[in-house]
Amino acid sequence: MTSFRVSFDYRCPFAKNIHLHVVAGLRAGAPWEVEFVPWTLSQVHREEGDIDVWDDPAQDEQLLALAVGVSVRDQQPDLFLAAHDALFRARHEGSVRLATLGEINEVLSPIGVDLAAVRADVTSRRPHTVIGENFRDFERYEAFGVPTFVVDEVATFVRYMVAPAGDDAQSIKVIESLLDLMASEPELNEFKRTKIPY
Repeated sequence: MTSFRVSFDYRCPFAKNIHLHVVAGLRAGAPWEVEFVPWTLSQVHREEGDIDVWDDPAQDEQLLALAVGVSVRDQQPDLFLAAHDALFRARHEGSVRLATLGEINEVLSPIGVDLAAVRADVTSRRPHTVIGENFRDFERYEAFGVPTFVVDEVATFVRYMVAPAGDDAQSIKVIESLLDLMASEPELNEFKRTKIPY
């Protein structure tokens, strides 16, 4: 079984593409052990000297979806893949801001998420603490964006341009090919097309 960690922030379209492939692969039985790691773009873009965003109530709207994702991941794990998929799709395919619990409730209630439990957890700020701990942990990898994979303690940022198109086998192939490249070509530091070939 292949184990890896992969970071996410629901605001990033590239994280959306990769995470939907990972979710599709897992649902189809891919032999992966995955740790989904919250990582916030807001911390990277804050002014030097400002309070950490997870400790700043003024940033709660920007962190709300991420905090909700952490809550479902930790306290309702059987529903996490469905919630993860739904939050990414709502943000990037449905143009839902995910900045209020009302918006998020509309996305997650059809899945059966216990929204009262999520609200209580987010209000306690436990998920914010988790976000901060994960961000600090990823600092040792010098992570700068999402999605960042960690395989065998080596971190790789991936910008993949296409979301799944309903072919689970293709999603598995996408992730497996990336994992193989990460494992087999440690000398490859950067591989970037100069223009999008489609």
